[in-house]
Amino acid sequence: MKKKNFNLIAGGAITIFFLLIALLGQIWTPYEPTAMDSMAVNLAPCAAHPFGTDNFGRDILSRVMAGSGSTFFVAVSTVLIGGFFGTLIGALTGYFGGWADNMIMRFNDILLSFPSILLALIFISLLGSGSYNIILALGILFIPSFARIVRSEVIRYRDLDFVKSARIMRAGHMRIIFAHILPNAGVSILTAAAIGFNNAVLAEASMSYLGLGIQPPDPSLGRMLSEAQSYLSNAPWYAIAPGVTIILIILGFSMVSEGLRALKE
Repeated sequence: MKKKNFNLIAGGAITIFFLLIALLGQIWTPYEPTAMDSMAVNLAPCAAHPFGTDNFGRDILSRVMAGSGSTFFVAVSTVLIGGFFGTLIGALTGYFGGWADNMIMRFNDILLSFPSILLALIFISLLGSGSYNIILALGILFIPSFARIVRSEVIRYRDLDFVKSARIMRAGHMRIIFAHILPNAGVSILTAAAIGFNNAVLAEASMSYLGLGIQPPDPSLGRMLSEAQSYLSNAPWYAIAPGVTIILIILGFSMVSEGLRALKE
């Protein structure tokens, strides 16, 4: 089996597994994720609580399941915003070129020169914390990367024979862009989306870890890691479950992006 197939299959399996867990966590969890039990504080993993409990007696497995749903919701929403507007901007600027292309790409370069986490922190400090503000901030920040990738693909395809044939057939510019060029750039766009999912998961976890993301009592993987810091010595399972979940979700998306990138070669 080729490595690219292994990356795509294994990464897809990991991603689908956690997506199913996240979806299940929105309709059923072993316990109410926010329910506290003073008689079950910091319990080690056992039959009743497979991942143990936290400092409030809340079931960690239930909170990981619900928190994974929040993470996927933020990641999907972020990539949809960044992907839609980035693809639109990149396709139009790459196809038509001109002064508008130069101005927009220079602005893109300025945005991409700053660390995305730093810009996200600035946005959140202005907009306020919460999942919807994270989605808006990260969605805007993801637009330049999608625009650059799509623009380069459109430039690569716009002068090829099949596009020239479409022009000779008097196809409109929008039809050429969206019916002829972008479908051929589909693998590159999907690769960018997989990388975007990866970055969105990491950014959401980082924001929540700093207390600027999803707010209590709603569960969040990043915030669970932050809260677990004080209990690493006497309740290490508190940090292990959300930490491993974040690592595996990111690993799954990374392997999918590597597999998709290998398909282009």
